[in-house]
Amino acid sequence: MPSLAPRRCGRAPLPVFVATALLLGYPCAPAAAQTVKEAATPAAHAPAALSPELQAARAALEKYQDPVLAIHDGYFSSLACVEYLEGLEGSMRYVPGGMGVHFINLQNIGPKLDPARPQVLLYEPQGDRLRLVAAEWFVPTEVAGATRPVIFGQELQGPMEGHEPLQPKGLHHWDLHVWFWKTNPAGMFSATNPALKCPKGSYSFTEHAPKIVKTSGH
Repeated sequence: MPSLAPRRCGRAPLPVFVATALLLGYPCAPAAAQTVKEAATPAAHAPAALSPELQAARAALEKYQDPVLAIHDGYFSSLACVEYLEGLEGSMRYVPGGMGVHFINLQNIGPKLDPARPQVLLYEPQGDRLRLVAAEWFVPTEVAGATRPVIFGQELQGPMEGHEPLQPKGLHHWDLHVWFWKTNPAGMFSATNPALKCPKGSYSFTEHAPKIVKTSGH
């Protein structure tokens, strides 16, 4: 049975500048260069039978197999690789599994969702490389207003609290993960992927699923 305590591995908690910036509307700062390079994506990892809309979105995002290009285009790395325990009553019902390393683009946050401009890119650490595995569309509840966001014919999941420790708890939001480049046994739109495992180390975290929150009209 996995430990219920987050895995910290002896270092101080990771900075939460990305999520704090989201919450406070802090302007973007220059991105730091990454020291890991992206591996080529094997075709065997890619899910099959995508709709034309999903195929177009995947093709538009294919360039971000190189994480340095993602940084050039305004995505910031959270550094941490995150896994989640099974969601409990009152929380998002996550299947135990990983999300990976989040790269977030503050400029893409808004009430309208664009298939070619996700707010988050997700990478899986593989040795000294990062492999692009998924994209996430993310809308804070204050930005979404009374309407539940929808993309690819899918309602975004939530609303939920922020994902601590990488986000403030008060960052209530909707999100939808799409596993374009890694097969997910839990489903293409599942938030977590049981096949993704974070490496042991100081920048890997195992967390509880965020709690569900209530918003007006939902």
